[in-house]
Amino acid sequence: MHRLVIKSIVILFMAHQASACSHLDKISEIGETPKLSAIESPKEKPGYRPVSMPMPETETVSYNPNSLWRNGSRSFFKDQRARKVGDIITVMIEITDKAEIDNESTRDRTGSNSVSVDALAGYTTLLKKFLPTDADFSKLVDLNSTTADKGSGTVDREEKLTTKMAAVVMQELPNGNLVIEGRQEIRVNHEIREIIVAGVIRPEDVSSINTIDISKIAEARVSYGGRGHITNVQAPRYGTQVLDILLPF
Repeated sequence: MHRLVIKSIVILFMAHQASACSHLDKISEIGETPKLSAIESPKEKPGYRPVSMPMPETETVSYNPNSLWRNGSRSFFKDQRARKVGDIITVMIEITDKAEIDNESTRDRTGSNSVSVDALAGYTTLLKKFLPTDADFSKLVDLNSTTADKGSGTVDREEKLTTKMAAVVMQELPNGNLVIEGRQEIRVNHEIREIIVAGVIRPEDVSSINTIDISKIAEARVSYGGRGHITNVQAPRYGTQVLDILLPF
């Protein structure tokens, strides 16, 4: 426990020092024009990691005598449409979803039951000894019930997303269909917008300019969201989320 407290103090002190250095740098740049970043190799930057993506199997290139055809080429006219693992394809995302639902239901029910006992094998006289003197067996049970239910619900939803992004062919299925997946991150100040698209496509649906519409992607998965300062402020606090789940009212 003592070590944990010391470790927390050290982390806070280092964070404070880093924040102080950042503020000093900003103060020193007052009145100066923003400096451009130097051109340098991405491999020299901290946090760099080589990219590893699925790649197609290598094919031995061979030329046939007196032929313009080369083994392993995509087509005679060098068609650049995505057809193999590792190829890149542009996904055209245009989603316009609108739903309007209005439901209303009404239910009424009325019931009445009455039971009387005029004779009970001679035991009515015996029962009167145990019941109050004003007990009347002709009105032994009399039940009335009335139920009325009314419900209404309205759904009015409209969503629209229009963008385009590149995806990579991740897998080639036995029937020739391709599994694609793409991810795009855009950072503006302290907010990151992230778009993810994945699904299964047919090579025949890829256009001549190597694009495919979202409506032609089977098992399509599209995610559009963000994370950062603005998203954190808009999201409810963890305590509020817990109370929303636990409170029954």
